[in-house]
Parts: sequence; structure tokens; C-alpha cells
Amino acid sequence: MVENTLTWVLLAGYCGFLLYLVRQTTPDRVSPPEFFEGQSSTGQAPGLWLLVASAAISWIFAKSIDNAASLGQTFGVLGGAGYAIYYLSFVTAAIALYFLRTRGGYRSIPEFLVSKYGRVCSRLFLLAIAIRLLNEVWSNTKVFSLYFGPEGSAGYWLAAAVVTLFTVYYTLLGGLRSSLLTDGAQMVLAAVLLVVILATVGPGLAREGLPVTDADTRSAALTFCGLAFVQIFSYPFHDPVMTDRAFITGPRTMFKGFIWAGIVSGGFIFLFSSVGLYARAVGAEGSPSLVVPALFGLPMLLVFNAIMLTSAGSTLDSTFSSTAKVGARDWFHRKGAPTEGQARIGRWWIIAIALLGNVPLLSIYMGDRVGPAIILATTISGTMVMGLAPIFLLAFLRRAGALSFHLAFWPGILLGVLRVAENVIGAPIFPAWVSLGSGKYAVDLGVNIYGLLLCTAGYLLGAWLGSPKSKASKVLPEA
Repeated sequence: MVENTLTWVLLAGYCGFLLYLVRQTTPDRVSPPEFFEGQSSTGQAPGLWLLVASAAISWIFAKSIDNAASLGQTFGVLGGAGYAIYYLSFVTAAIALYFLRTRGGYRSIPEFLVSKYGRVCSRLFLLAIAIRLLNEVWSNTKVFSLYFGPEGSAGYWLAAAVVTLFTVYYTLLGGLRSSLLTDGAQMVLAAVLLVVILATVGPGLAREGLPVTDADTRSAALTFCGLAFVQIFSYPFHDPVMTDRAFITGPRTMFKGFIWAGIVSGGFIFLFSSVGLYARAVGAEGSPSLVVPALFGLPMLLVFNAIMLTSAGSTLDSTFSSTAKVGARDWFHRKGAPTEGQARIGRWWIIAIALLGNVPLLSIYMGDRVGPAIILATTISGTMVMGLAPIFLLAFLRRAGALSFHLAFWPGILLGVLRVAENVIGAPIFPAWVSLGSGKYAVDLGVNIYGLLLCTAGYLLGAWLGSPKSKASKVLPEA
């Protein structure tokens, strides 16, 4: 009873703190540039360290923290290191988007896509990232809600509703500006909580020693590391939470900010995986982000609850603000300064994503087969978008156009759908030779490596068959 009461007191304190922060920093009615571009009330772009904090904490989402702990428990140190490799996505994005901005002069990814590949290709891309945005909502609300009760319980659903509605409220108020400012505070809070967690599990881990893994486990872990490395060449481009922040400051500030954000968020994830290492070392079974705090009692449970709330909230408000931009500006390829009408449309899209994004939580009532398949269909989006790597990284090829886009984009989508189908029917679709490495990620590694080669070959074929761009066309110069 005491534990349940304190978790709700913690939630009330979290909401109260952020509400105070938003009210102190955001007027009742922000301007459209503040809402969509995160500018200050005086029209200034965010500074370097606000960009770093916002980009970093937006990628330290609740599901990623839970994954880091679980991978540490499953694979040992290599599990945490493998998951941290995904945060090299910031480096990929920093380099590619820096050249898009400085050599091409583009002000957003959709603007680049329309100019280079056409409006249809841009909208296909936006539909793909819509899957990512939906995934961000349910995956974060699910993780933190488990601290308020078992999945499907009244406490679970109430917590999901409260945090979602509260985050919708302050994002409706200030859009990206509110997201940036709360992100700064949430990053500081998350760092403090991480120090507390490390100080708690560190002595026990030092006493027990790092868990020893056998050869099969190490091989499976290295397979996962390989998968993460392959996906960093496409993964960042389908995450508007990251890429929207690449266009709100000057190119040099963005580049430095993204590199620092990758270091900060990747380091955070690697350090948090020590929770999983501790669970493995002491032989604890179950989700480490739930069982480890239970081993230390109520205070540590509240600390874990707080860090999940912080990480989930920071990602939710970023997801909502990105959805507003996609629905109000990007889909219609609107240029120029944002308008009040666009901000009004964006606010309706925030409400829509909050509702639709939580629908997958209902999958627990759909049976042992259908429910997991629905969840997997959203989480496997990293495989589906493998074709984005050549679409962005080989954009300097002048002859590449819509044909190159389609020959790179659709093979990735098809391979991702087939991976979902394998799990739905419970039987293998890909032949055994596709698997590379060992363990549960061997098929995924093979699909991603062979798939990336296929998508790249398709892109190059499209460029070879395509016609040169006219001199008036705005494309990246050759490297």
C-alpha cells in the first residue's frame, strides 16, 4: 500500500515540476516559429548545450533503457556495448545532414526528398516514419506504466493515461519549444538518477565481479553488435525526433551537438546496462529493470520509476512535436515561415498520435499470436527502412532520382514485412544460408547485410538507368 501510494506521489511530483517549468518558460500562446522550430520568444535558435541535452535525452527513451538492461543481462558487457553502438547513428546523421544543409541548402529532410526524388517519394518516406512515431508512443507508455501495476491492471492503464495526457497538454502549449526546455531539465534529472543507480549496484557488481559468458553467448552478442553497426547507416534517417533537431540551429552547431549527443546518450545507455550485468551476476530472473530495484527495496524502486518517467516523458513530447510538423508542414511540402493555421493543424495531429500511438497497448487482449505480431510489426521498422542508407548517403549521385529511390526503398520494406510474417506463421521464410553469426539475431544480421547490399545495388541501378538532372535542379554536388 505504501509503495503504491509513493509511486503516485512521485508521478504527481514529476508532473508538478514540469508544469512549473513550462509555465515559467513558455507563454500561454507561443508563435509558430517557437512551436515548430524551437526558437525563443526573441527569435533565437537553441544553443549548443540545449541541443545536446534535448537530442540525447530524446534518444534515452524508456524502452531503450529497458532494452539496455535486458541485453546486459542476456549477453553481459557485450550486450550493453552492442546497444550503445546504435547511438553512433548520431554520427551518421551529423555527417549526412551537415552536407545536405551546407552543400544543398535544404531546410528539412522532406524538402530534400521532394527536390531530389519527387513528391511521391517524400510521402512514402513520411509514411515510413509515421510507423516510427507510433512505435515511440506505445513503447514508452508501456514501460513506465508497469511500475504502477501489472500489464492490463487499473494502475497500469491509469498511469499510461495520466502521463500521455499531461505530455499532450504541455506540448500543445509550446510544441518543440516546450519539448526542448523540458528536455534540458529531464537530461539533468536522468543523469543524477543514473549516478544514484550506479552507486547502488556498483559495489555489489564489484563484489560479484563481471558475469562470465560462454563462447556461444559471446558469439551471439557479437552478432547483435554487428546488426547494430549495420543499421546505424539507415536507422537515424527514419527518426524525426532526431532529424528535426538537425535543422533548428546552424549547421556547425548541429554537427557538434549531434556528436556530443551521441557520446552522452550512448555512454548513458552503456552505463545503465550495468543493471542487467548485476541481475546476471546475482542470478536474478525476469526483467532487470523491474527485479533489480525490487532487490534493493522501495527507495530504489522509486528511483527506477523516476528515471523511466523522465526518459519516457522526454521522448513522448518530442514525438508529439515531430508529429505536428509532419502533419502540418512536411506532408504538404510547405515552405516559408510557419503560420498560425499550421500550428493549429499541428495541435490536432498531436491529439491524434496520442490516441493512435497507444492502441498497440490493447494487443494484450488479442491473444498469444496476434498481440505480439502487432507489436513486432512496429518494432521491426529498423529493418524495413534499410533502403534509406543509399537514399541519403549516395544522394550526391546526380543521375539518381525517383527510380533509384524506389529500387532502394521497396526491397527493405519487403524484407521487413517478411520478418514479421515469419513470427506470425511461426515458420521460417528465409533460407538457412541467410543467417550470419549465431543466436537469436543471426537471421536479422543476414537479412540486414544482404538487404543493404540489395538496396544499394538497386539504387545504383536506378542511377545508371536514370537521366541526368537538369542544371536548374537543386542536388548535392559530387563528393
